[in-house]
Amino acid sequence: MAWTETDIPPLKGKVAVVTGGNAGLGLETVRVLAGAGASVVMASRNPEKAEAARNGILGSLPSAVIEAVELDLASLDSTRQAASRIADRFPRLDLLVNNAGVMALPESQTEDGFEMQFGINHLGHWALTSLLLPSLLAAPAARIVTVTSTAHHFGRGVDPDNPHLRGRYRPWRAYFESKLANFHFGIGLEEKLRASGASAASLIAHPGLSNTELQRKSVEENGDFTARFFHRLAGSTGMDPAAGALPQLRAATDPEAKGGQFYAPRFGNFGPPVRRPILRRIGLDRSIDRLWEVSAAETGIALDLAQTA
Repeated sequence: MAWTETDIPPLKGKVAVVTGGNAGLGLETVRVLAGAGASVVMASRNPEKAEAARNGILGSLPSAVIEAVELDLASLDSTRQAASRIADRFPRLDLLVNNAGVMALPESQTEDGFEMQFGINHLGHWALTSLLLPSLLAAPAARIVTVTSTAHHFGRGVDPDNPHLRGRYRPWRAYFESKLANFHFGIGLEEKLRASGASAASLIAHPGLSNTELQRKSVEENGDFTARFFHRLAGSTGMDPAAGALPQLRAATDPEAKGGQFYAPRFGNFGPPVRRPILRRIGLDRSIDRLWEVSAAETGIALDLAQTA
């Protein structure tokens, strides 16, 4: 039998944080988790859109517990403030879904001077996860789910000498590398959690080809042939957000899911959510080590479980 949201166990008493929770896959993730009884923090950049999205869910789920927190992953200052507000409100977190992302943007920089896609898709989530680790480790069995993409297969590991691709930037190259960073982050975090003896777990998911705002925004920002092609393909054959969110929901809630596992559509880019093998490329461990070094150096935030424990 295919896994669906009806397989999610009751989540009453659990607290979840979902980045990019006001639209697309994030909104579906918030809706389903709240519907199962979890208290959910909808972390997103635009407070007005977040409040509208929250009210939309409450219209059909009036008993849902959803709080909106402003989070701009393109700003370390905003990320620190959001993490502080979340930790003050919820000293214990059971679930963090690192869902937010951008795709194939023209070259631009974050507030802190990072290449925008690497900055939002990876470095912002690196910082948020690091800052929320004390609350996550305070829970008996927290899960951190990082959302990657099939695009990670086309990426190269981060270059410590030029992590922001200055002088070498291409929109899709940067996207591929940011999604490979998500993949490496999820794997590396699980290895470090296990080495530290922590009870928390790190898992990875990808949504396949889903018809969400990500595709539309890519066309608006970029507009090249590839962006237009995938936008049309998603519109004609892509899964709707409810189906696209199922892999990350399964990684987040399936009692049988374990740290280090990868959930994705059965048929590559479409189909029900299943566990997929992790293909360990030659040099994977070194790539993860480089990502850790670069991420800590660029953000000034060390993801150190020894200090957090």
